[in-house]
Amino acid sequence: MSDEQTPAPSPEPGGPEPGGPAPAGPGRGGPEPAEIRFFGTTWVHHDGGYGLRRAGVAVGSLALAAAGAVVLRFAFQGLEIAAVGRFVGILVVAGFAICSALAFRRTWDGFVRRPDPAARNTADTSSQGLMLIGFIGSLLAYFCRTLVEAPGERLHRAEYTAARERYQRRRGARTGNPAAKKKSRTEKRR
Repeated sequence: MSDEQTPAPSPEPGGPEPGGPAPAGPGRGGPEPAEIRFFGTTWVHHDGGYGLRRAGVAVGSLALAAAGAVVLRFAFQGLEIAAVGRFVGILVVAGFAICSALAFRRTWDGFVRRPDPAARNTADTSSQGLMLIGFIGSLLAYFCRTLVEAPGERLHRAEYTAARERYQRRRGARTGNPAAKKKSRTEKRR
């Protein structure tokens, strides 16, 4: 369906006034916002239980991080029972701490900017083990980000705003029906 054939949107509660300019978005022929995990598209207008979702995601990610720390503690106690030595214990703790710090940073960067598509495939496959070992850091990054906004909301909002502006510029450049303009030119020549 082309833009000219899109039906007029029905008035929604709290939406734009009838006859006013309809904002681009879902069901309006414009770009649609990307969904964020656990939030869907509620991040656009902060509706649909957005605050409760943020609180739930924050509590859930913190609880999962705590549960992961307990599991790692049991694993470390298993190493102590096996009497593998102090050096191995230090290596295990340092390894998990470093991997968690790197996973935190990588997850946090994913909320702020998009990685280069060419480098993404190589980096993703090489860091899967790192992210698996440092899962606590990744969960803590998720927790910290939900205290401010939905994880990745700022990035998605910037992309969505840019897409809407591009759409509005394209729509503004194509005002009118080109076929009607062609007819009016031929009538003027007569």
